[in-house]
Amino acid sequence: MKHLKYLLILLIAATFSGCGFYNFTGSTGQIDAKTFQVNFFHNNADLIEPGIDRDFTLALQDLIQNQTNLNLVSNGGDLIYEGEIVDYRITPMTATADQQAAQNRLTIRINVRFTNKKKETDDFEKPFEFYYDFEGRDLPTGSVLNSAIKTIYERITQDIFNESLAKW
Repeated sequence: MKHLKYLLILLIAATFSGCGFYNFTGSTGQIDAKTFQVNFFHNNADLIEPGIDRDFTLALQDLIQNQTNLNLVSNGGDLIYEGEIVDYRITPMTATADQQAAQNRLTIRINVRFTNKKKETDDFEKPFEFYYDFEGRDLPTGSVLNSAIKTIYERITQDIFNESLAKW
């Protein structure tokens, strides 16, 4: 039994020492960049929800700062994230027998332009989209809206991070 304990410790140590540059976020750690900037993402959607542009810009900055050792700068960054919110919509998903919405869906789509000044082949422009379903009797305000936007932004910012830095 004593040997099993030492074998297990050795196995765990070997596993983590073999990770090389990999970290738990999926980033390879082989990025030449030292700085990044996130330009303000304007809300160009037909339906305007005040403040979501600022909230998204801050959410993307926070995610990159938390998952990398890159320094946030206001201009001249090695990595540049910019774009706009192009769609914010609420659609009924299911109906009750009396033609009322039983479930609604909030969808947000954000067009992102990523520029890597150190490696231009990594540049891209593409939309990222996610949704949040909520009860038809609930209004997309207050805590329902806050929860929806938080969930949507967590998914979209992680997708942007994976596309630009994780290289899965």
